[in-house]
Amino acid sequence: MPLKENYRIILASKSPRRRQLLEEAGLPFEVKTLEVEENYPEDLAVEDVAVYLAQKKARASSAFLQSEQEVILAADSVVILDDVIYGKPEDEAEAHAMLRKLSGREHQVITGVCLLTQHQEISFGDLTKVKFAPLSEADIYYYVSNFKPFDKAGSYAIQEWIGLCKVEKIEGTYANVMGLPVERVWKALQELTN
Repeated sequence: MPLKENYRIILASKSPRRRQLLEEAGLPFEVKTLEVEENYPEDLAVEDVAVYLAQKKARASSAFLQSEQEVILAADSVVILDDVIYGKPEDEAEAHAMLRKLSGREHQVITGVCLLTQHQEISFGDLTKVKFAPLSEADIYYYVSNFKPFDKAGSYAIQEWIGLCKVEKIEGTYANVMGLPVERVWKALQELTN
């Protein structure tokens, strides 16, 4: 078990995918969120952005910690191609443009995680490489029209049609691309609570 019986995780994320992954891993948690602006210093290296944002979310949520048996879990995922971060698309046109750029190419997904207690903080990033098959205009139109990926970094979710039918290769963990590197979170929780 990664948590002692009386420990509790506070998930500082509205992501249904992170909730699903924690549930499937058998980790008890409750969701408590604050609105945190997802901005970062312009000179921050792209590979450090996800960890920076996860720390920002966790620290903003520190008031939720009411006992020594609580752990805040915050996370943020970014999609990177050619040293450019592809965030959540503003509209259909931007979603189409992002998917055209990802088509037939390998990109990186980095999920930053911050675990925070009243006395400790553990932060890390996990990287997965994802290679898309070439996407036709019909593929892109079908996916955006039917799955509305406007709340997803890079305009896609690996667990939906595009991930199942159009991803050729993954190096790293699938869960990380979904939004939480569960295996590393599990290990870090053991460090924090034992």
